[in-house]
Amino acid sequence: MFTPRPTTEALVNAALERIDGVPMRIADVGTGGGAIAVALAINKPEIEVWATDTSEDAVELAQANAEKNGVADRVHVLRGDLLDPVPAPVDLIVANLPYLPESRHDSRYDDEPDDAVYAPGDGLETYRRLLDACRDGKLKTGGRVLLQYDGKPFEADCWQLEDLRARLENAA
Repeated sequence: MFTPRPTTEALVNAALERIDGVPMRIADVGTGGGAIAVALAINKPEIEVWATDTSEDAVELAQANAEKNGVADRVHVLRGDLLDPVPAPVDLIVANLPYLPESRHDSRYDDEPDDAVYAPGDGLETYRRLLDACRDGKLKTGGRVLLQYDGKPFEADCWQLEDLRARLENAA
């Protein structure tokens, strides 16, 4: 699991700014230890978060963190790929997924597990699959997507997914 950094906090703050006080369903994709999901639930009691990860260790840690912080009733931690385990469309998707190409080793991340930092090919394949899942009905009409890429948050609504994909490609 990736250790949260200031860029993670920036993503949380960007998400908090978009939660407007009404009940919302949020997906935290690639939750790791659950820092994003738990922070959102602590700060916005009107939301429910579905936190997903493929790692059993990550799921266990995220569940423990939700329980420790008293938000386990609103943070549903599920093991699975991207949005697959999320039961219904969500209003907001937040994701801080691995994006560095495996070929671009960065010594700053030597203490992190490779699968939390590096992604196959050009590094964007997981993000591409996530954007495809948004088009497949996992994001409500009018929903938003917030992604962390190379220290910068990227945002799109459900109608701007191709634009978001293009911006990610240009940033790579």
